Amino acid sequence: MKYKVLTLTQPWATLVAIGAKQIETRSWPTKYRGPLLIHAGAGLGPGGKEAYVERCTASEPIYKALNDAGLVPFTWDPDALLALPRGAIVAACVIDSVIPTLWLTATGRTTVAGIKGPTEYVLTDQERAFGDYTPGRYAWLLADVRRLPEPIPARGQLGLWTWEGDVPA
Repeated sequence: MKYKVLTLTQPWATLVAIGAKQIETRSWPTKYRGPLLIHAGAGLGPGGKEAYVERCTASEPIYKALNDAGLVPFTWDPDALLALPRGAIVAACVIDSVIPTLWLTATGRTTVAGIKGPTEYVLTDQERAFGDYTPGRYAWLLADVRRLPEPIPARGQLGLWTWEGDVPA
């Protein structure tokens, strides 16, 4: 089967996979609505290993969410952060809607028609810590997020891309 896929760097891919992040912010919108796979990029993002570990630990909500999901120990452990899957598809979800971030930052919440009916999205402190809500950006509202039982190795790409394969139910 063919799927649309979005590559995110870690820890954001895992934050989506565990349901801690339901709003993905992007500099660009998409007209696509429907099933989406979340791919954890192979790289560690700008600055490499040290910057990655610093990003994960400098934001208390990131490490706490990963700890709450049982993915990192209570005490700070950079090796546990480096063990998050990379170069693999880690979650399946649905793009429910895409809206300007201004709509969320103005009121702190929005209700969208959504694929399965009206859904309310709330810009919590945690969501705010996990995204970039500066003016001119877009909020991709994700629904029906489920973490895959095992990551599926795949080479990522920029933008919204297509992958063909089987995803466990």
